[in-house]
Amino acid sequence: MKVFSAVFTFMLLTLSNLVYSQIDNPEDKVKATFSLEQNGCEAYVVAKITVVPGWHINSNKLPAGSFSIPTQLNINPLSGVTVVPGVIEPKPVIENNTDIDEILSYHKGSFIIKRKLVLSSPNDLIISGSFSFQTCNDVKCLPEYTLKFSLPAKACSLSKEKTDSIIAQSTLATENVVTEKKSNESAKSGSVNATNGSSGTGKSMLIIFVLSFLSGFAALLTPCVFPMIPMTVSYFTKTSKNKAMGIRNALFYGISIITIYVILGTIVTAIFGPAALNALSTNVWFNIFFFILLVVFAVSFMGAFEITLPNSWLNKSDTVSNKGGFIGIFFMALTLALVSFSCTGPIVGTLLVESASIGGIAPFVGMFGFSLALALPFTLFAAFPGWMNSLPKSGGWLNTVKVFLGFLELALAFKFLSTADLVSQSHLLERELFLAIWIGIFTVLAIYLLGGFKLPHDSPFERLSVGRVLLGTTTLIFVAYLIPGMWGAPLKLISGFPPSPTYSEWKQSGSSNTSNQSAEHVEGMHEGVHGIMMFDDYDKALAYAKKVNKPLMLDFTGWGCQNCRKMEETVWNAEGVLSILKDKVVVASLYVDEKKELPASEHKELEYAPGKKMSITQVGHKWGFLQMSRYKSNSQPHYRMLSPDGKDLANGPADFEHHGNAEAFKKWLEEGLKLAK
Repeated sequence: MKVFSAVFTFMLLTLSNLVYSQIDNPEDKVKATFSLEQNGCEAYVVAKITVVPGWHINSNKLPAGSFSIPTQLNINPLSGVTVVPGVIEPKPVIENNTDIDEILSYHKGSFIIKRKLVLSSPNDLIISGSFSFQTCNDVKCLPEYTLKFSLPAKACSLSKEKTDSIIAQSTLATENVVTEKKSNESAKSGSVNATNGSSGTGKSMLIIFVLSFLSGFAALLTPCVFPMIPMTVSYFTKTSKNKAMGIRNALFYGISIITIYVILGTIVTAIFGPAALNALSTNVWFNIFFFILLVVFAVSFMGAFEITLPNSWLNKSDTVSNKGGFIGIFFMALTLALVSFSCTGPIVGTLLVESASIGGIAPFVGMFGFSLALALPFTLFAAFPGWMNSLPKSGGWLNTVKVFLGFLELALAFKFLSTADLVSQSHLLERELFLAIWIGIFTVLAIYLLGGFKLPHDSPFERLSVGRVLLGTTTLIFVAYLIPGMWGAPLKLISGFPPSPTYSEWKQSGSSNTSNQSAEHVEGMHEGVHGIMMFDDYDKALAYAKKVNKPLMLDFTGWGCQNCRKMEETVWNAEGVLSILKDKVVVASLYVDEKKELPASEHKELEYAPGKKMSITQVGHKWGFLQMSRYKSNSQPHYRMLSPDGKDLANGPADFEHHGNAEAFKKWLEEGLKLAK
């Protein structure tokens, strides 16, 4: 039962990691509290900001040519309120970042940003506005994020001449604001807390750690690792002169295991960098290579052959480990890592690619979580050998775990092949074939778990364990859930993982029922997901938006973007959202990874920021350049609302992290429609 629980949890969480691919959330990095300081007819909107350690937000006044997104404190237009131009902010940190060839200007820690107002209304008012910022650390920046506020203000009648005089005398230069100054906290009106900011690390890092820890536990239950626990305990029991020495040596052994794997994660980050691995995530050849690699690992797990490191490596490590002392213990840990490679290698490889593509210190965190789970049992049982009696005996169940992981690796491999197919638009692995492959893999897995056949390294057994029966039954239920997807069922539990319903055989054959036949004659328009008529070209979409006088929704997306598919399949078809997308806006889905070659006459090199150029040779390059140069963002999905004449509306951006549910996305759409009027 313990085996069933651990392995099934690993399966679900690994799938969850690939489906959702969560990234850091700005809400967890920045806490903002807003208040109004009013003295007669002059007032300040005060934003008290706290940024968690290791992160910062850009300043409002940026150096010339900066590619960063400035922090803004905007006040909504209101009769009787005049906003003094300029944002009052503390003196920023100035840093010359040679890696990206840019001078950075930012704020960190706790500080205050202000905006001055002049009030001339005989009635009490509600001052509303927004605070937008981009959160960055040393290796990446998150999408721009906006917080809104509403603050009460007292009435104050003032002539236009007096108002103009106050504005003319106002100092617009940046001033130092001391956050500890008590007078700044004597706001005459109430304050509103815009977000429940956290002082801890981001959610995604916690998720990576938890999933990595569970992956390490799964690796522990493989036949390459589990039988080594008694051997290790026996070694420390015999070589330790007393209990204190045994505990000390066991602790150093565990620390050595963690150190070895953490160094591996650090090397991956240092050599490739998070940005490079993230760029590889939509590269056709990288995805094909990783597909082949996972298939090889899967076949190995099933018992066809063993993947081992060169014997010379093992012999040298084992020789040094016999010398004793701390050096010997360290190399004993290294020997464990090398010997168990055939079982831990596939898990570590998948974990490194997934975590490194997220960026930052994710590979470090991932390897720490994995190695901690791997090291804990060795350390604890070596320190307290009496606990060994509670361990289950080695047996055939260990190989069952390994085979199960092999089937799981095989299923995950086809996700990478699907990404390569989607990006290249080859239509070789469409939705029906993908689901058929998964149905076949998990059906065979269920038959195996229920005793239908044996694989090369399986031990004979007289009866099935309860764990195998439960896991086999759960797998059959999953297969039954997948089958309706062959005929167009949404499969929300795994949405974003298989190709979308629009990338399918029945869609390509033209057998779908078009929901809006009247729009087919418009050049460049086609039927997309849920029957939404949309464009894949910005200029054609904008021309049509002007013609029908509707707002234009830009959908910066990608063929290999899992979160884009999840938004389309679970949010776009929600009640109230679908009707807006079909009838009230013009949708332009711009694929930044579209590999279609542009005509030679359109090949060019454009500057998306001062001194930074980008070669435009493919259709996807056009849309990637548009997103980076206009919106200073390169993450997908990224949504923007434009007026019919092509001007950006003030409802700001929408993305998966903050609008990944129907209610939030619908509210964003409705704000855009209201502003467009």
